[in-house]
Amino acid sequence: MDPARSATHRPAQLVHEYSLFAPADATAPRVCRDFVRAVLFTHGREALVMPAALCTSELVTNVHLHTKGAAILRVRLNSARLHVSVFDESPDPPVVARPVAGVVACWGRGLALVDEVADAWGVADARTGRYAKGVWFELWPAV
Repeated sequence: MDPARSATHRPAQLVHEYSLFAPADATAPRVCRDFVRAVLFTHGREALVMPAALCTSELVTNVHLHTKGAAILRVRLNSARLHVSVFDESPDPPVVARPVAGVVACWGRGLALVDEVADAWGVADARTGRYAKGVWFELWPAV
């Protein structure tokens, strides 16, 4: 190959995309968490497994607890970031409950955990079919 050509030719960044439909079932958080773990292990991204599993579990658990409906999990992985979205049928925006000193609570800390663990998170602007809302997080691997 011509050295001048190889210096200017840059292949497009490879993006791996996966989707999973999770029915309205108590096993959905575990199934989605395991799915994300499998994607990361398959692509040699072991350092992202624990934070991604925690954030995925929290977002899917929120769907199960607050909407009682199905969810769609979308995973996008490239060399720069992991982007995970969880779409549900509820138009209600998520609420971040912040821990209060001296108060013990059994739930309500999921999005606060995601906020602490993820490099970024938010609510998707666009609808996906019948799914009214998508909550997402990103992890940016250390280089």
